[in-house]
Amino acid sequence: MTIEFPMLLSQEAPSVHRPSHEPKPSSETFHRVLLAVGAQVDRGEGLMRGVVAGRGGPMNAAELIALQAGIYRYTELVDLTSKVVDRAANAVRTTLQSGG
Repeated sequence: MTIEFPMLLSQEAPSVHRPSHEPKPSSETFHRVLLAVGAQVDRGEGLMRGVVAGRGGPMNAAELIALQAGIYRYTELVDLTSKVVDRAANAVRTTLQSGG
């Protein structure tokens, strides 16, 4: 059995630079991005559960390197998500404090 890492091993990095002519993201766009991140976190958690449970059987060197890369991307995604949530919470807190 081969363990696959569909989104975790994607070579495409999200674009950080936004050209000035593009409109700013709407709350609907943010919602879609958040759902996509949640789906990737769920995949990463499934991957981790499978590895811990020993599913997939023995792995060769290439599969182990792919697993390592998938786990690295998963941990980076979780770290980035926690930073975004922290900043959003701080923004809400600041907004509430300045309004009162």
